[in-house]
Parts: sequence; structure tokens; C-alpha cells
Amino acid sequence: MTSVSRRLAKEAERIIPGGVNSATRNIGAPWAWKSARGATITDLDGGSYTDYHAAFGAILLGHCDERVNDAVTRAIADIDLLGVGTTELEVEAAQLIVDAIPSAEMVISTMSGSEATFQAVRLARGTTGRPYILKFQGCFHGSYDGLARNVISTPDRAWKRDPNSSGILDDAVDHTLIAEFNDLASVEELFALHPEQIAAVILEPVPHNVGALLPEQSFLEGLRELTRKHGTVLIFDEVITGFRHALGGYQELCGVTPDLTTFGKAMGNGFPVSGLAGSTEVMTNFTPSGGTVMLAGTFNGNASSMAAAIATINVLKDPDVDFYGHVYRLGDRMRTGLQTIADDHGIAARITGLGSVFIPYFLDGEVRGYRDLLRNNDNAYATFHRRMIDKGSFMYPMALKRNHISLAHTEEHIDTTLTQAEEVLGAMAREGFFETAQVGT
Repeated sequence: MTSVSRRLAKEAERIIPGGVNSATRNIGAPWAWKSARGATITDLDGGSYTDYHAAFGAILLGHCDERVNDAVTRAIADIDLLGVGTTELEVEAAQLIVDAIPSAEMVISTMSGSEATFQAVRLARGTTGRPYILKFQGCFHGSYDGLARNVISTPDRAWKRDPNSSGILDDAVDHTLIAEFNDLASVEELFALHPEQIAAVILEPVPHNVGALLPEQSFLEGLRELTRKHGTVLIFDEVITGFRHALGGYQELCGVTPDLTTFGKAMGNGFPVSGLAGSTEVMTNFTPSGGTVMLAGTFNGNASSMAAAIATINVLKDPDVDFYGHVYRLGDRMRTGLQTIADDHGIAARITGLGSVFIPYFLDGEVRGYRDLLRNNDNAYATFHRRMIDKGSFMYPMALKRNHISLAHTEEHIDTTLTQAEEVLGAMAREGFFETAQVGT
């Protein structure tokens, strides 16, 4: 209790459930934070860390980026929140998104990814008149009841009934069907069992909520063909992949265009902004266009969020900045370096990811779907991340969680982290962490 951070955390526990405003923030030390700048975060006791957590990927350019913060400051000097009509900022942000995302003909703004996926599901059901949603084991789509199931499931509950929380109505859980990622046959089987009843198929095109399962092109193309055949809405949840891997999201990279796209997370570089985009045919089913699907939200399109999104997207578009070239180079450097270290120590590991995202899976063999992740040595994974925090590289210490590189990271950051990883993995190998795998815990 001599730690300033620990004392504040104990005070928080008295008036905030568990002392945190989101369950995944409760990781132990470091307990509380003082500042964030660029690629560095500093706790209340003065400890500094190179940040690869990045608020679960919400930080794209680096913490407190002056271009974004200055744009927000200018915007709120003139307008804060009106709750009626529209603003120039809303129109400008929408146009940037329509220009960037292949599936976007029309756009709405929300405050969080959970709101965006909720709107997408309701819109799909309202448009098709069908009851069922199909999602994939391991994909996370926010806290919305109808999607809050089967993410990081234990082996005995994977693909079975595995709600993320109590308090969810049975009907909401049971109207969401579960398939296996990169397994088109599992999707076809559910369509056969529920003919003309599936309103939407929703997926993270790269399931980053269990690290980085990389999609097979034939799988994504097969989903597009199958959903068209059955009159089902295809939703890409690009809350994480959107803007991070390409300006147009993963759909730009794979060439598969969904009917609806949710996006957000990093597009405001730390400010609360997300949204939903899609074809005019589907999007005009919202009530402002005369449709029957309610669209509401007092803070949708607020000035600070719109200004942050505009500023962030403009940085991503700037050829002189070369955001994607920079983070892809550093991502490759990190993934290659970690794989070399693991190989040199005889550790069974697959270092994977895409662009600015990297993740070490501690397992043998290929990684195609959630079934393969059940072989992951979860204890080694969490221990590696915890010891990397102790060394000064902040990686979220929970199994199957990804790491992020921002524009603010440099080669020096990556090389320092790799030096730390050499020390940590070498020590873990000597201590026998990889001799007996502790999987699926």
C-alpha cells in the first residue's frame, strides 16, 4: 500500500465496482495511470512503459496526438452538442468514410463498437424479417445481448451454449447461431438447419479478439456467395480491422464487399467514435429515411468525436506520413524477431498477426480456427505478457490478446522490446514453461 497507484486503486474499489469501469481493466499492477504520450504510458508511481496494448487498439497514431487533439479543441470552441439537425463536421466525416470503405454508400455515427454492431443486427433483422444471427466461435462483437456469447470459450463450452454474462435472456442467446471460422461447411450446415431464417452473418474478417486468426480467401468469398444465395445480410465487424490495416478496412485488402460494415475503435485515436456503413438499399431502412428500424442516440455525431475522426483519417491518407508503410514495417520486424527468438530457444510458437498487430501463440502446427487455439499454452502466454510488463513493454496479460503498434512507435522501440523478449523467453524456457503445455485454460 506504499504505492500511489495501489492506494488510488483501493479508493476506486470503494466507489466503483472492482475499481474499474470495464472488467478487462482489472489486471493488477500497474494499478493506476498518470499520463500517456506517443508510444509511452506512465503510471502514478512514475513507471514508464512502451504501450502495445493501445487501449485494445483504439490508439492508432500514438497517445495524445497533437493533430487530433488540436482539431478537437478547435471544433469544441464553436460547437459542442445540439441534438438536432446536422453539422458540417458530421457531413465531412461521413464523406471521408464513404470515400474510404468499399461497402459504404451511406453512414451513421455511434459512440462505441457495441452500439454499431447492435444497430447492424437490428437493421439486418428489420430489413429481412428473419430472427437468427450467425456468428463465429472466437469473434467478439461487443456487449449487445444477442451477440454476447462464445468468444474465449473453454474446450467444454466452445461451439455450445456459452453466454458471456448472466442476465441475458435465453431467447437472445438461442437466436444466435455459432459456426467455426475458416470452415464454410459449418456455415452451410446452419443454413440447412434454419432455411430462410438467418437474417445476418456477422464476423470479424480477422478475429482479433482471439489474437489474429487470418482468414482464408476462399472462406470469405464463400461467405459472400452463400449469403447472397440465401438473401442474408453479410456484416463485416471492422471495429478493430477498420482503418488499422487499410484505409478501407480488411475488405479493401481481400476484395470481398459485405452489405454492412461496423467500424470504430481506432478511427478517433482515443476519442469515442464508431459507426455503421452499408448500401443505400439497406441503410435507408432506418427511420430518418422513412424506414422502420429506429435510429437514435443523443451523442451520435457529436463535435469532438467527428473532429477526431476527420483528423485521424486525414493523417492516414497523408502520403508524406506513410502510416501503413511505417506500421507494417515495424510489425514485420516484431513478428520476425519474436519468431526467431522462440525458434532459437526451441519454443513451440507461432508468431502471427497482420500489419500493426502481432501475437505469439505458444503451440505447434497451423492456426486456422478456434479449434487450433485450444492447443495454446495459455499459462505461458499470460506469463510472457506479465513479465514483459515488468521489463517495460506493456502487453495485456491475458491469453489470446493481441498487441498493437502505432505511428508513434520506432525501430528503437521494437528492438528494445525484442531484447526484453529474448531475456523473458529464455528464462521461461529454462524454467520449463514450455515442457508441459497448459492449454485451453
